[in-house]
Amino acid sequence: MARPLAGRGQALLVLAFLAPALLLLALFVVAPAVSAVLFSFTDLALRGPGALAPKIVGLGNYTRLFGDQSFVDAFGRSVSFVFFSAIIGQFVLGLVAALLLARKGIVGKGLFGAAILMPLVVPETVAALAWASMYAPDARGTLNLLVGLVGQEPVAWLVANPMLAIIIVNIWRGVAFAMILFAAALEGVPREVVEAAMVDGASAWQQLTRITLPLIKHAIVLYMLLTTIGTFTVFGLIYFLTRGGPGGGTTVMSVFIYERAFHFAEIGLGSAASVIMLGIVLAIGLFYVRALRAQI
Repeated sequence: MARPLAGRGQALLVLAFLAPALLLLALFVVAPAVSAVLFSFTDLALRGPGALAPKIVGLGNYTRLFGDQSFVDAFGRSVSFVFFSAIIGQFVLGLVAALLLARKGIVGKGLFGAAILMPLVVPETVAALAWASMYAPDARGTLNLLVGLVGQEPVAWLVANPMLAIIIVNIWRGVAFAMILFAAALEGVPREVVEAAMVDGASAWQQLTRITLPLIKHAIVLYMLLTTIGTFTVFGLIYFLTRGGPGGGTTVMSVFIYERAFHFAEIGLGSAASVIMLGIVLAIGLFYVRALRAQI
């Protein structure tokens, strides 16, 4: 009889430790998500009739969104932003950095690793402020100072190619996370397997593609899951640098939701867009989790 009571007491103790975290999760994650779903079926607004007496509009907000070309364009920009900055840029550079740190005989590895890790500890607002200074359109901008050294005119970087500009910033911000994850995974690659491949005459490319990458595929899938979801929801960096402009050229889904909900005061429409975004993120997560389970 003592054992069941002891087990029950242990369960209550665990629950007591988890209760504060579960309460915060319910308060700041679950409750806002449920509220967004409920608001998405109404014409709730910050001003006008929707602010005084919001009405239920059913799927009206969703119909408006799918018929709104600006929403479709924002979704396309989000996909491009995730693909080029996270799946391509951060993944490739992070893997290269991890491979370099794993090699023996590389001079200055500590300094190299510290330089890459620095963006990870810089707050997003500070990072955006630093890059705004670098991208400044006048001759005082850091990049334009370099351009001026070769006799060229200053370039308005955030106007000439704004999406490329924010992709570069996001790569700079996220490559450290990829490097840390892949460096940890590379520690688990058996050295004797690599040495055996070298003895058999395998080239460096063959060692990478046929040995290293297959052995760290779980880390790759985990990275893809985390970085895809994280990049899809980036807001502050983009909004601080471009406000979604020029001409909506960098308005991704997160910026679109903010503008509709607060600039145009359409809480119901913004909530519907956020629910769609939540569905996309959950679908991405489910896809990667299934891929990860299939490899275990």
